[in-house]
Amino acid sequence: MPKIKDLPKHTRPREKLSEKGAENLNDAELLAILIRTGRAGKSALDIAKETLKKYPLSNLLPVTKDELTGIKGLEDTKAITIKAALELGGRAAQTGIPRAG
Repeated sequence: MPKIKDLPKHTRPREKLSEKGAENLNDAELLAILIRTGRAGKSALDIAKETLKKYPLSNLLPVTKDELTGIKGLEDTKAITIKAALELGGRAAQTGIPRAG
């Protein structure tokens, strides 16, 4: 699979978010931004897709750090980043604060 840096700029998750806003990215693209880097033969986007295949977004919140690190390419740091982002998102959703547009 191609590396994210080899993709056209307008399709790279970070650039796409910057140009079009977070609401225009799919779940895998958003997760790839958190994952940041891939591993040999797999881009961050590939790892994100694999993660969401194993743990669909609707079931991702209760997944443990150890379960996440069971996915090749998600070491402790990346799993912790994902868990922190999910927790923040969950807390924000509980506050009832409207999303910024």
